[in-house]
Amino acid sequence: MGEVKAKIKYLPNTYEILEKGDYVECAVSNKKIPLEKLCYWNVELQEAYFSPKEVSERYKKIK
Repeated sequence: MGEVKAKIKYLPNTYEILEKGDYVECAVSNKKIPLEKLCYWNVELQEAYFSPKEVSERYKKIK
């Protein structure tokens, strides 16, 4: 069975699943992030990040 990309609404300290799926994509690296491992996101930009490295890269790009 193939993996399905989820649609998520990112909220402070949590997120809401809008469409069920197995993963989301990192906004910087395009790596798949399994929902059970999703830890980093930006509420304002509504983006997920694979790791602190990608968070830092995005922060540097927008500042």
